[in-house]
Amino acid sequence: MNGEMNGVEVENQQENVPEKIDYVYKVVVIGDSAVGKTQILSRFTKNEFCFDSKSTIGVEFQTRTVTIKNKLVKAQIWDTAGQERYRAVTSAYYRGALGAMLVYDITKRQTFDHVARWVEELRAHADNSIVIMLIGNKADLVDHRAVPTEDAVEFAEDQGLFFAETSALSGDNVDKAFFKLLEEIYGVMCRKSLECGSGKLNGVDQAAALKGSKIEVIAGPDLEISEMKKLSTCSC
Repeated sequence: MNGEMNGVEVENQQENVPEKIDYVYKVVVIGDSAVGKTQILSRFTKNEFCFDSKSTIGVEFQTRTVTIKNKLVKAQIWDTAGQERYRAVTSAYYRGALGAMLVYDITKRQTFDHVARWVEELRAHADNSIVIMLIGNKADLVDHRAVPTEDAVEFAEDQGLFFAETSALSGDNVDKAFFKLLEEIYGVMCRKSLECGSGKLNGVDQAAALKGSKIEVIAGPDLEISEMKKLSTCSC
């Protein structure tokens, strides 16, 4: 199980399964309560939206298997409660996570103001090479926008995060954001594998290796932000 959590290659030991899972990647979805974390996850894994969704209690997870760079990747996505009383519980689940979706609500400024604290928590508990995607959810509520896109882009660029605005209700950009995150995780794992094989992994600060990388903005229909420099990707 620990091997799966850390994204190592796994072998399918079930005889009657038609396809072999090449990798299992653990991803956490974090952010304040009621920003739409569960809805984004439900849209990605089941293409569903529940209008009477209740707040997540503790931690739950769902999975979806996708093809990344001709490899079959099982995304194991953990949905964490945003309420303060669960913070100490959920922090343990950051361990082994290769990616994170950090979600705020574009109609509630306070949820964006708390993003910096969530990033700090990620940096403290997760691996230093974790790939982070900043998500401005509820982009369909344009008339109620309280967080300008430019503010989020500036923060993401400063922190070296990817950024997208999504709508779990309509599904806009949800798949694109998750696929981008998984592709970047794949690239990081490829680089780690190559560095380990060449004897360069030991003693190298992975955060330093990624320092200076720019974010890529996943533009929505009404989002006109220049595409920024992409993180380098692996062709393996």
